[in-house]
Amino acid sequence: MRLRAPLTPFLHRSTGSGLRPAAPPAATSSGWFARCTRATLRPTFYQLPVITCLVAVTAALLAGCRPSTPAPASASGPAPVVTVAHPIPRSVDEWDEFSGRLASPETVEVRARVSGHLDQVHFHEGSEVERGALLFTIDPRPYQAAVDQVRADLGAARARAELARGEARRAEGLAATRAISTDAFETRLKTAVQADEAVHSAEAALKAAELNLEFTEVRAPIAGRISNARVTAGNLVTGGNTASATLLTTLVSLDPLYCYFEVDEASALRYRRLYREGRRESALFKPAPAEMALGNEEGFPHRGVVDFVDNQVNPDTGTIRARAVFSNPDRLMAPGFFARVRVPGNGNYPAVLVRDAALASDQGRAYALTIGESETVTARPVKTGPLLEGLRVIREGLSETDRVVVAGAMAVRPGTRVTALLTNMVRTNVPASPAVRTGTNEASHAAPRAAR
Repeated sequence: MRLRAPLTPFLHRSTGSGLRPAAPPAATSSGWFARCTRATLRPTFYQLPVITCLVAVTAALLAGCRPSTPAPASASGPAPVVTVAHPIPRSVDEWDEFSGRLASPETVEVRARVSGHLDQVHFHEGSEVERGALLFTIDPRPYQAAVDQVRADLGAARARAELARGEARRAEGLAATRAISTDAFETRLKTAVQADEAVHSAEAALKAAELNLEFTEVRAPIAGRISNARVTAGNLVTGGNTASATLLTTLVSLDPLYCYFEVDEASALRYRRLYREGRRESALFKPAPAEMALGNEEGFPHRGVVDFVDNQVNPDTGTIRARAVFSNPDRLMAPGFFARVRVPGNGNYPAVLVRDAALASDQGRAYALTIGESETVTARPVKTGPLLEGLRVIREGLSETDRVVVAGAMAVRPGTRVTALLTNMVRTNVPASPAVRTGTNEASHAAPRAAR
């Protein structure tokens, strides 16, 4: 095999007559270098394809690095078809929603007022009872005996009082003739007064004994739904007027019911500002409307009023307590249920309603796509409100004459020229028709007016 020197130090230059070797480096006295030079400069057949391949690869790489230019869209293609609808104008009463718990206006812990053995339970557990209904009976015999004894003592006191009064009258006549001394006369008078007071004391003791006898019959202090009997017949109960008395059962009223909820400080300040501006009623001065729904109910089917607002803000939670009253005629709501309460928020203001699906968001900012005069798509930023009748309230950004894209928005973008088909903002089974731009939107309002 013949030894060849590297090709890179001896570049070939392109001339009009073809390839010629570059000038070799300065000659040296080494014979080996002269042989290598002659071997390198000798033309070979396989060097030309290698150079050609390198040039082709380099050209391909340079072509791939150039930015590609998209092919121009065909001007003859059809415009995308979108469905549009006119927003529905509406005067909106916005509501603020809070979480709350139902509570009974009257809750009673029924406790024994006298001690003794529980003789009988007279109610069906969990039922509704009327005011004054008999609930429990405590063995009355000891208290009946006490009443009889005090009644006898009263009779004796009255007899002594009558005797004392008679002696006082006789002493008065004897004192007039100086038959008795003044001291004896005064003693008989005071004895009569003392006997009368003893009668009063016996009468009071009799009333107390009769009350204890009455307390052996435990009756319902209010009308409502009763709980279970915490003590059954045959057990000894302890009476008294303190919390140490035996708890027999509990009783709650059911109609109406309270709903307590917490209002944040920012909302409370906003309500006061709106009241000063005359745009909203305040529950501080008169009952304000409220609506309520239980955890499994749609919408807010229960109507009531806010009749109480606390006198201070809780510094630990930054909220103020409020109370709404709701009727419960069917007795199906019970104290302790979770509830959603809403009260008037920002007052009454004009707005428009659109489908929730017609709105999109860009970095947290809501917008809607509308069709302009030139049938091109425009993005309109909007300020949204709550849902009303299944549609989204738009506070700012749209008017009732705008054509809002409600279907087909995924196929277009701002600046796209489209073909618009008009439909109702409220979903119906009527197919969309070609949009006609007029100064009114009777077609889009026909369904809402019919519903009203």
